[in-house]
Amino acid sequence: MSHNPIPPITEDDIADYLANTPDFFERHAGLLAAVQLTSPHGQRAVSLQERQAEMLREKIRGLELKAAEMIRHGQENTAIADRLQRWTRELLLTREARDLPTVIARELASHFLVPQVAIKVWGVMPELSGEPFSRGVSDDAVTFASSLAHPYCGGNPGLEAAQWLADPSAAASLALIPLRAGAAPDAFGLLVLASGDPQRFTADMGTDFLSRIGETASAALSRLRPVTAATG
Repeated sequence: MSHNPIPPITEDDIADYLANTPDFFERHAGLLAAVQLTSPHGQRAVSLQERQAEMLREKIRGLELKAAEMIRHGQENTAIADRLQRWTRELLLTREARDLPTVIARELASHFLVPQVAIKVWGVMPELSGEPFSRGVSDDAVTFASSLAHPYCGGNPGLEAAQWLADPSAAASLALIPLRAGAAPDAFGLLVLASGDPQRFTADMGTDFLSRIGETASAALSRLRPVTAATG
């Protein structure tokens, strides 16, 4: 007469039993003190309670680090929002439209610590056509600006826009922000930010904040354009 062999008890069986029998350790309280585990901080043996306490401390340290990181990001975001608000305020306080390109460039450099800033605007009102910000732009540069669906960030490959800077040779990285009237496909200007640090503006960086800068600058600079063009 044959007997079916009893399958061996596995670790999963033991784990399931303990998970489903919460009063086991109440009946065998001595086991908690008797079980010895290896500490992750050395080869010494620790009790189960000590190991659990270590795990809790590690978890708390991890949560503290995450909380500190969240606080730091929050403080950085607040600081950026404050700088953006101060920059926008300067644009709103600028009475003369012809002064706006200078104010935009100067305040961006000041508030966001950008070493070099340049700006060009085309299609301006006739009385502004002789201003420095509206001269010296080729058709190729106009076409290039309109081709940018998003700000360009990266190295300085010798683009014409880099030549608008006070010191083009010192521009190791660039951010080129097209200026548009709302959702218009064609750009009416280009904002150039430059740094001697090749890692300041990189191809893999996010451009959402730069786009916001461009939208605000575009809205302010619409005052330089004929009414029909500014609202088109």
